[in-house]
Amino acid sequence: MAKSRPTPAARLAPPHPVRQTRARRTVFAAGASTFAATVMLVAGLFQFVEGLVTLVNGPEFLVRTASYVFAFNATAWGWFHMVIGLGAAVAGAFIFTGNPVARSVGIAFAVLSALANFLWLPSYPVWAIIVIALDVIVIWALSTVDLGEL
Repeated sequence: MAKSRPTPAARLAPPHPVRQTRARRTVFAAGASTFAATVMLVAGLFQFVEGLVTLVNGPEFLVRTASYVFAFNATAWGWFHMVIGLGAAVAGAFIFTGNPVARSVGIAFAVLSALANFLWLPSYPVWAIIVIALDVIVIWALSTVDLGEL
């Protein structure tokens, strides 16, 4: 029998399939997702402590702004940050399990945290900008890959 020749399409196919590039991207995104879970856990605890300090120290903790549209009293800011911080920390802990519901809840808490820190911007601009940037990274990482796929 004669040897069969490869078809022209088979000769043009790359030696390494696209799967290898996708696997590399998936591993990077999984690392980013693990980073996101860790950041949510730590930043959530920090935000909880920030809310607790606001409750304890009251108005002395907040930077005074002249006429801010979203001005709340210190107690409201404290409880708001405590609830979001605790929720983000718990969601960050559950993201390590690879549960898609935990990822969705994590994205929701990252959005809430970014919104709260946007409103918190006049009080503490540097801290708020850093947390908003981390929230954007968390949202990207959690929406990119499922840790249960690996």
